[in-house]
Amino acid sequence: MASTINLVKLCVGAEKVEDLETWQAARMAESGQPNPRHVTRMWPKRESELVSGGSLYWVFKGFVLARQRVIRLDEVIGEDGIRRCGIVLDPRVIRTESQPRRAFQGWRYLPPKDAPRDLSTGGDAGDSSLPSDLAAALADIGIR
Repeated sequence: MASTINLVKLCVGAEKVEDLETWQAARMAESGQPNPRHVTRMWPKRESELVSGGSLYWVFKGFVLARQRVIRLDEVIGEDGIRRCGIVLDPRVIRTESQPRRAFQGWRYLPPKDAPRDLSTGGDAGDSSLPSDLAAALADIGIR
């Protein structure tokens, strides 16, 4: 079985997880596609590891706060004729523990051992009920 790798990427133009969810829902409704797709210039060299259970972790205002499972990579040819990578994602956005991340361009590989844990969806002591800005502030001071 292939090992797994994740990607981490800035969620440009979104201040909170809800912004990403709203934007993706609108794009899927407009296109009629069942899955969101993020198009990027570079093609991951570790494609087999990425599509064997990897996720795209999203950074909002300096903190990883959510992830989406990567389903596949599609070739996308832009209007300029340049080949790009369409990262096809599971539509379910999974909230994660807040993890600080400095700004960077493009995407970076994220080994599973360094990825933030998923937040509980079932009512554990406040994990999933914390607003994303509060979760980020707690992570910033090292509490979460």
